[in-house]
Amino acid sequence: GRRRVARAPHGALERCGNGCVARWSGCGVTEVAFRSQLGYYPADIDGQYYPGNIGPMDDERTYTAFAGTRLIAHGPLREMLPPTKRHVDTCDDAPLVIFDDQSGRPVDFDFRGSVEEVVERAAPAPRTGPGRPRLGVVSREVSLLPRHWEWLEHQPAGISAALRRLVEAAIRHEPAQERARRVREAVSNAMTVLAGNLPCFEEATRALFAGERARFLELIGGWPADVRDHIQRLSEAAFVEDAA
Repeated sequence: GRRRVARAPHGALERCGNGCVARWSGCGVTEVAFRSQLGYYPADIDGQYYPGNIGPMDDERTYTAFAGTRLIAHGPLREMLPPTKRHVDTCDDAPLVIFDDQSGRPVDFDFRGSVEEVVERAAPAPRTGPGRPRLGVVSREVSLLPRHWEWLEHQPAGISAALRRLVEAAIRHEPAQERARRVREAVSNAMTVLAGNLPCFEEATRALFAGERARFLELIGGWPADVRDHIQRLSEAAFVEDAA
């Protein structure tokens, strides 16, 4: 049957205590199966596992704002947005680009209003009163077998919470090789925007995907300091030998 549940990050695969495993794709859960023994990593992983835009939990996600090759701000949303908003209000120089560090892709924010309004709109403070907290989740339709729904309905925290826990557990235990591949994709995305016209860009990209850390750091060494330092920080887990 089909039901709507809150969307979790896609590509994850995880075992739970009752011997079940859930697999996510871009449209949500595509499989929840029960097995006495699991051989995932890599036996049960297909080409959709851990797509490049999967990231940690929202409260760990960081963002970086650049104006041209100059770093404006870096950190979680509530730390990054205030100085970025002040830059938007006072400067009119190079175009501003804000990156989601987990994917390396540019993201947009609404900077209308005061600093407080911008922050509250993009990163609402956790609700402390009665009612359900705002988790930033998105509903999507998923298809599961009846026994899968039956197991999920018996989870004390509810279906969506159970699925989110499975996904977050898989992310925390992500194999080093898979994490390195995902990080390389994010670094490449950010490099294309920030350094696509800089010397040695193509050579650095090849070194990144070849896993040649020393060569990569040498090639980006002549880039503007803020760009170089940001790319180097993003790439810390991009090489298997360092991520293991």
